[in-house]
Amino acid sequence: MNESGNFYLEILMSASMPVKVVMLILILASVWSWLIIFAKGRVLSSAQNTGKKFEEHFWSGVDLNRLYEKLAKENNTGMERIFVSGFKEFTRLKTSSGGMVSSIDGVDRSMRVALSREVEKLESQLPILATIGSTSPYIGLFGTVIGIMLSFHALSDVTQATIALVAPGISEALIATAMGLFAAIPAVIFYNRFSDKVERIYAQYDAFKEEFSAILHRQIGQ
Repeated sequence: MNESGNFYLEILMSASMPVKVVMLILILASVWSWLIIFAKGRVLSSAQNTGKKFEEHFWSGVDLNRLYEKLAKENNTGMERIFVSGFKEFTRLKTSSGGMVSSIDGVDRSMRVALSREVEKLESQLPILATIGSTSPYIGLFGTVIGIMLSFHALSDVTQATIALVAPGISEALIATAMGLFAAIPAVIFYNRFSDKVERIYAQYDAFKEEFSAILHRQIGQ
């Protein structure tokens, strides 16, 4: 470990117990946020790629009945789940009405529910990133305040105050602030990035739902 690394480690180890607790909380928050960032990044990228491939396959002229029969046997997510939910309800209405469907309001409702559930899955854990991003600076600031308070309290037991007595406490206090920012900044950046991705995926899903609903409308009575 280099000299600067030893310096920071020495400050961390010599910090007072309240400040150590604050630093531990911030380290755990940072690790938690990075785990969410890597996992959510993979999920959203997969959702975008899967949706794009399904749309290409859907608009390639594939028979909808065969596509439904294939997907109904699989564990679907995203746009595939919306399609399966809508076509399943359309098939049920067509069977129960003897082949004549007068309204597909039930189909639209089924697809809206599926869309809502899929978007809810995509948004999961994003509030945790938002919480870490918004609270970590304040937790770090709390550690800073505690460190400075303890430093000045230590001066009450000495007859002559020197910078050597105050400097260690102020150093650990400022590191608590830095750690709070270190945990908060990536969480805020990726929260905004992932929120934008979720909005784009939602728009993609919603556009497909409307287009598929229009196709089913044209099939009424056929």
